[in-house]
Amino acid sequence: MTAQRGKDLLIKIGDGGSPENFTTVAGLRATMLAFNATTIDVTNSDSADMWRELLAAGIKSASISGSGVFKDAASDAALRSAFFNQTLPDWQIVIPSFGTVAGPFKMTALQYDGPYDGELKLSLSLASAGALTFTAM
Repeated sequence: MTAQRGKDLLIKIGDGGSPENFTTVAGLRATMLAFNATTIDVTNSDSADMWRELLAAGIKSASISGSGVFKDAASDAALRSAFFNQTLPDWQIVIPSFGTVAGPFKMTALQYDGPYDGELKLSLSLASAGALTFTAM
């Protein structure tokens, strides 16, 4: 596997249709996808030599953040709608030569940045809001 360009990681928002259509949200220049699993400690006085014991199950979550420039009016409208209506649309995160992570996410932050001598930029953050799937490429 060769190194991939960061700009090739895509964040797409679903339209809720059947079949669902996904739109790339922006020309993102920086993106981050993180997976987390919190542990559930079940250590008790019967634990061998009082070594910590953890359940095999835990609470899984994912978070995504990105920043860049607007792609078009349609993707801007989809982002604003997801944030202001606090909906949980399905999203796709396409990781080049690896696969696609898909499922419901809540937009937890949407920020606009407009320097007087440059283009309007946006930043967004998403938090998983249900079961995610992974499809390998």
